[in-house]
Amino acid sequence: MIRILFVCHGNICRSTMCESVMTHLVSQKNLSEKIHIASAATHNDEIGNPPHYGTARKLKQAGIPLVPHRAVRMTKEDYARYDYLIGMDSANIRNMTRITNGDPQGKICKLLTFANSSRDIADPWYTGNFDETYADVMEGCTALLRHIERAMSR
Repeated sequence: MIRILFVCHGNICRSTMCESVMTHLVSQKNLSEKIHIASAATHNDEIGNPPHYGTARKLKQAGIPLVPHRAVRMTKEDYARYDYLIGMDSANIRNMTRITNGDPQGKICKLLTFANSSRDIADPWYTGNFDETYADVMEGCTALLRHIERAMSR
């Protein structure tokens, strides 16, 4: 089983959007039994809260089911539990690396790296632009799934 953890600051906007989008994409490819998907926060700000209403609204508009979720905090132990620990921006990567005390196996990266981009995914909590965030999340998740499918076929 391949295990993916999507991570952002509060785990109510970007990482939960990724969790729902990737769950949907994986289900469409009939790979749900082979790929486990979760999400977490680097900070305690939103722990226990549901996904942001803007994330829920955008996913509904796109026809993607919202995965039932309450914000949780990433832990040091997650490094051993997951094959991919994927942050949304450079600040997430720094915080994830701090939480795990390093990245000796190269598991931590930004989502858009899989789409051959070094761009950050903007936080719609601040920008209010859930459409832009969704477009970036879809681009990154689609590229990540292609990467995983190639790795599984080897």
